[in-house]
Amino acid sequence: MEQLKRLEALTAAIPAEQVEDVREDIVGELFKKSRELCSDAVTVTNRELLYRSERLDRIFTSKLWGFPIMLAMLGIIFYLTIAGANVPSSMLASFFGWIEGYLTLAFQALHAPDWLHGILILGLFRGTAWVISVMLPPMAIFFPAFALLENYGYLPRVAFNLDRLFKKTGAHGKQSLTMAMGFGCNAAAIMSTRIIESPRERMLAILTNNFVPCNGRWPTLILLASLFMAAGFSGGAQTLVTASVVMGMVLIGVVVTLSVSWGLSKTALKGVPSHYTLELPPYRKPKILNTILRSTLDKTIYVLRRAIIVAAPAGVLTWILANIHIGDSSILLHFVHFLDPFAQALGLDGFILMAFIIGLPANEIVLPILLMGYLATGSLTEVTDMFALKQIFLDQGWTWLTALNMMLFSLLHYPCGTTLVNIWKETKSAKWTFLSFAIPTAIAIGVTFIVAQVVRALGWV
Repeated sequence: MEQLKRLEALTAAIPAEQVEDVREDIVGELFKKSRELCSDAVTVTNRELLYRSERLDRIFTSKLWGFPIMLAMLGIIFYLTIAGANVPSSMLASFFGWIEGYLTLAFQALHAPDWLHGILILGLFRGTAWVISVMLPPMAIFFPAFALLENYGYLPRVAFNLDRLFKKTGAHGKQSLTMAMGFGCNAAAIMSTRIIESPRERMLAILTNNFVPCNGRWPTLILLASLFMAAGFSGGAQTLVTASVVMGMVLIGVVVTLSVSWGLSKTALKGVPSHYTLELPPYRKPKILNTILRSTLDKTIYVLRRAIIVAAPAGVLTWILANIHIGDSSILLHFVHFLDPFAQALGLDGFILMAFIIGLPANEIVLPILLMGYLATGSLTEVTDMFALKQIFLDQGWTWLTALNMMLFSLLHYPCGTTLVNIWKETKSAKWTFLSFAIPTAIAIGVTFIVAQVVRALGWV
């Protein structure tokens, strides 16, 4: 007890700016002493295996190579996801189109009314089919790839590399782990913030998690990057450019996450960041088949199921709004015309904002709703040809600026409905739930407005 009191007295006398240095020295000495004790008590038969992790860590966590390797890994995953998902997505779209044809024949044989066919087939079935065909192949590649890196032991090294950045912004190093989980699902990432003990730093993680793209936004980013940003390339070069653009969007999201964390830590969430010691696990050979199966069942199927549950009623709602007329226009078009002036100032159009608003329950349904509005048929379209899809956008006056700002808006805008519900459950606060909606919305509007005005002022479109 006497020694503890002496230690407390000594630490109280340390200047605040030197606390972290002293802490690092104490932790370093503890590990050094434990290593000496292990050397005296443990006999190592395979020193090559023992020191392999240390040699790899000198590379993966180095200040020189750590971040370039991390970006390269991320780029490879994006490349494999984009390259591997195209063919399965087209096959699934064709398969659902084939099923739809037979369902339509069945409705005709039963002399079902057109409105019933429209709601059930053109709204519900097509909306669900789009979500499955667009989301399932990328997730079936993306999630297992991340799971393999985690099982190998690399993701803790990513957290180690990012820890320094989050500390400098006044946040907790564990926020890097919750941010990484947001790449899969922001709603799940909100629950993962429970690993952060400090209420202030946990709130920082909750308010900024939305700035990394979740599974529902990957299809939008990948599709628009492929159709517009990589339009002048073909084959493997097109896939490489698409992956680079998507990775650039991810980096923008990380920069915004760090910037907003820093801003909040200096204003509404002031405080001194707490620290934690991350013990890096050893590298180990992952069980590839088991990892792929578990990640597919635990993450891919779960997220897909949630998307379908939300997409089905949203498809029905969109069909109804597009087919009920007030005067000469449908309710959907009245809504679009109301939004259009504001949307044009952001480099978008009324249809795009309408799609984001109706797509609040889930980001996965934004693109299907947008296509429904553009075609003005009151139903989701079957688009299996990317050239035909791009032509639809061009016919609506799209330019590279429209595609860029839709990607930026998709990246930065408010969380989906499921994430907002989770934020409410975790915070029990209407204030923080509202701020988690308002902060990214304001940033998305501000960024797209500035980009649109600058590009137009320079005459680039």
